[in-house]
This record gives sequence, C-alpha cells and structure tokens, in this order.
Amino acid sequence: MSYHYPIDDTWTKEEVIQVVQFFSLIEQAYEKKVEKDILLAAYRGFKQVVPSKSEEKKLFATFKQGSGYSSFHVIKQAKETEERFIMMDKTKGKKLK
Repeated sequence: MSYHYPIDDTWTKEEVIQVVQFFSLIEQAYEKKVEKDILLAAYRGFKQVVPSKSEEKKLFATFKQGSGYSSFHVIKQAKETEERFIMMDKTKGKKLK
C-alpha cells in the first residue's frame, strides 16, 4: 500500500479509527471480499464522522485517487445486492459475478 487514508486533523482518535476501518473494508472488497453487513455498519460509522455528502465525496475522491478503489461503487453495490459478500473487480471497479 503506497497511499494514505484521507484523514482530517480535527477528528478525534475514535473518529480516525472509524474512518480507517471503513476505508480498510473498501480495500478488502477489492482485494478479497467483505461481508455486506459489516461494510454497511462501518459506512454508518463513517457517516457519523462525515455527515456531509460533499465532504464524503471529497474523501472518496481522495481515496480513489491514491488507491484506485471506488468507495462509491462498493457502497452502491452493498446497498443493492442481496448477497452476503461484496467482491469488486480491481480492473473495472464493478462487482465480480
């Protein structure tokens, strides 16, 4: 991993942990697989730290620029699928079948 998680210096230690856990699960969705319910729970925690949609988009864009992983596509897939696990295709940013 040659990139950094987008972190705000004003966040508390607990908030940083929530955000890092969320982005770690986004990575896991691309590199292995991640359980949908765990991912969505982490997203809810992320939204407690970052309630603003515009700030979320900014952080997602920063993370995607550094990692190549689309948080938006992973969360969208998690919300739409009935499957227990989410696995994304690294090359296309889409769900693996």
